[in-house]
Amino acid sequence: MSKKLVLAVVDALKPEMLERAIDHGRAPVMAKIRERGTYVRDCVSSFPSVTPVAAASIATGLGPAEHHIPSMNWYHRGERRYVEYGSSFEASRTFGVIESLIDTVYNMNMAHLNRARRTVFEALMDGGVRTAGTTYLMYRGRKRHLPSPEGMYSRLARAGGFTHAVWGPDELFYADLFASRKTDCRGILGMPGQRDQHTACVGAFLEENDLYDFMLASLPDNDTYSHRRGPYAQVTSIESADRALERIMHAAGGPDEFLDDHAVVVMSDHSQIAVVDEINLAQVLSGYELLLPSKPDDESAEIAICPSQRSAGVYVLDPERRDELTPRIARDLSAADGVDLVMYLAGEEAVVLSDRGELRFAPGGELEDDRGGRWSIDGDREALALRVEDGRVTSPSYPDPLERVWSALLCPHSGDVLASAGGGYEFDDWGGVAHVGGGSHGSLHRGDSLGVLMFSGTGPEEPPPTWSIKDVTPMILDHFAIDS
Repeated sequence: MSKKLVLAVVDALKPEMLERAIDHGRAPVMAKIRERGTYVRDCVSSFPSVTPVAAASIATGLGPAEHHIPSMNWYHRGERRYVEYGSSFEASRTFGVIESLIDTVYNMNMAHLNRARRTVFEALMDGGVRTAGTTYLMYRGRKRHLPSPEGMYSRLARAGGFTHAVWGPDELFYADLFASRKTDCRGILGMPGQRDQHTACVGAFLEENDLYDFMLASLPDNDTYSHRRGPYAQVTSIESADRALERIMHAAGGPDEFLDDHAVVVMSDHSQIAVVDEINLAQVLSGYELLLPSKPDDESAEIAICPSQRSAGVYVLDPERRDELTPRIARDLSAADGVDLVMYLAGEEAVVLSDRGELRFAPGGELEDDRGGRWSIDGDREALALRVEDGRVTSPSYPDPLERVWSALLCPHSGDVLASAGGGYEFDDWGGVAHVGGGSHGSLHRGDSLGVLMFSGTGPEEPPPTWSIKDVTPMILDHFAIDS
């Protein structure tokens, strides 16, 4: 019988800050996990390294080309509208708060996430493993859950139109919208600063009542705190996440007893860097007719722009002009202050532009990357800071860049042109918000992309040469002897 397994995702957990919190005695539970297990401080995130894309990769073991979640803000070509998953309250208000929430709560899992590929919940449930999840963006499973009838916040949610059922794990606790059991835990509709406490309360309840074999414990408040105060203030929010884990473990007798009887995985979805300046994408591309959220049926619009923190996408609205406009937009965007990389597809190749030159690459060549992928490259290697030696291609600045860029460009909902911001820069969102003075993420750079992964009581016999967040679901399925 496999040990119970808890996967705790600490949003934006920065390796340097975790190590500082442990050194200062402010994360004793995570210190125990690190001491008793395996610690990886350079686990590679998705690209874009924003939470919806990374959460989909964690929950499926796939990149965006296969899980189909392209970004935080994107343009739905089929429905001819913008999708906004909550970059900020101001951005959500631009598109309609209710519409943004419905996209985030319902459509992300039920419509946007690729239904042809299983989530970790679906795969485990198909194998008879009891599953549970707290408020996490990706929750799709096999059990139908009606909105919770209990409490003031649930009544407010129903009044706002949240009346539809969802499919999730066996035990689902999503803010106050869905609760598979009656508890004393309150999430205050998933408000920042309350979510880790809600997970701690629900997790302790699940442990006390033996209601799971696999639990995904979401701890997102570290990301919100870092956006506001900057990534180098994370010790305080890491301490809060550690206390949430401790509360869950006390339901089993304490951290030592819990770790004796359970497998635990703690991980980041991405990291963050400090933001000192902003890029206004609409101003950079003011020479084009822009589709405004207030005029969704504007036939004169040439492009839709989708800023997503330190990444961005641009969509050419007329398919017949895509080949004409895509390279021109890429050049214009590449020339803008604060933009580090611009990427697009040209036939069977990916093109990367930077002030260091132009690179083209495609899969299937003679060069091998850190994870065993094979590529052909042509042009200026410095565009991605590539190093080629003995048939191996690596980049110290951009982790696993070829595979991550390729997967992002091949996502069916991706923009025609993708951009990655330079150090210290962030794209203003549609509400005019940027986290100047705080922290952000989204780019291809290592500062945004390398996070924590540590595990105890589980793990592969042969670890990958370079860890990715995509490796976690296969590791969990292997722990329970479930075929992927």
